[in-house]
Amino acid sequence: MEIPTVTPLSLDVAVSPQLHKQLRDRIISCELAPGQRISETEIATTYEVSRQPVREAFIKLAEEQLVHIRPQRGTYITRISIPSALAARFVREAVEADLVRRVCKLASDEMITSLYEQLEQQRKAAQALDLPELMRLDEVFHKSLAHNAATPEVNTFLESLNVQVSRVRNISAGRFSPTKVIEHHQAIVDAIRDRKASAADKAMRTHLREIKKDLPHVVETYPEYFEGLEALKQL
Repeated sequence: MEIPTVTPLSLDVAVSPQLHKQLRDRIISCELAPGQRISETEIATTYEVSRQPVREAFIKLAEEQLVHIRPQRGTYITRISIPSALAARFVREAVEADLVRRVCKLASDEMITSLYEQLEQQRKAAQALDLPELMRLDEVFHKSLAHNAATPEVNTFLESLNVQVSRVRNISAGRFSPTKVIEHHQAIVDAIRDRKASAADKAMRTHLREIKKDLPHVVETYPEYFEGLEALKQL
């Protein structure tokens, strides 16, 4: 397994949580591909640590269903569960549609200005064709909405919920339309500015249903990355 240059770990704080976060981010970004075998020894060598923190990180990743530890056979990045991804998208839509309705009632002028500033940052990333940055800003945008709805704790729930969805989005980066994403965000922010809860709800649902259009094409291109393909019949 060839592993690219990684961010060095700090020895001033616990190593295992840092390693877990880095490996988790690399799995979600699909730098470590679904189905790929990873080795305790090679990870330890790459990060210049002992095998113990690597083992601890692997156990945590297994609890999150991001790796599958097979005794005597090795550790593998889990394939993406289509049923789980579709279920997460369904729940996320319900939660975030309700969030933007709440934001319409609570958002101050300063909050709305901040959301428009985020749109400008997204446009700059799109103009620079920096898709990773745009996808990062998309995540920031959704977290801001939860914060503006005075429910920041919802972000923790959504973060764990969205793991499989985020993996799909990163695989489908080639189909990622910067213009469409920004148009969707614009519609959401405009509705919040105008205090039109129903319009904000509709705009959010439209935005979050986009993955349902992309998923069959992504699975067709990378079938080895997925499991539970029969769930596509639901679309």
